Amino acid sequence: MTAIEQRPSTGSTIAAPRKSFILLVASILAFVVGFGSMAGGIFGAWYTWDHAVAQDVTTPDDAVIPEAPVRGPFTMWAQADIITQHQLESTEGLYYSQMDRVVPQLDENGNAVLDENGEAVMIPNAARSAWLNATTLTTALSLGILSYALSAFAFVTGLTLVFVGYVFFTIRRKAVLL
Repeated sequence: MTAIEQRPSTGSTIAAPRKSFILLVASILAFVVGFGSMAGGIFGAWYTWDHAVAQDVTTPDDAVIPEAPVRGPFTMWAQADIITQHQLESTEGLYYSQMDRVVPQLDENGNAVLDENGEAVMIPNAARSAWLNATTLTTALSLGILSYALSAFAFVTGLTLVFVGYVFFTIRRKAVLL
């Protein structure tokens, strides 16, 4: 017979029941955070959709997605895009920052109105001011798109965490922990 030499274990000093408990806690936390994240994602998408419905906006017939109620991210993008196109058409391709703040006041014949010193009377540029409305609308629509994207990310992350929690729970029940 040969002698069998036993070496001391160099494994972890944490006992198997403690490892099992840690996996149980990790799985429960993953489940809780995962379901919470999924619920938050669903709520975020619903909240954005509900507010879009309340505005009752429909894309115009010249939009990329014509005559569609603005509800989801694609119709929000189509509406923001057409608002920008219309604004650029009305300002001859100029953006807000490219336009003069004030312009000469014109009379009925299209001539500049002059003051008592013979200089043109300057008034705020209405076309430039219209860009503020367009920018506000496109920004709100872009935030709606981001809200949908963040909601989708939260839902997928939550789904992943639920899966991780399930894996941890299964490992805890079936694996031999040393």
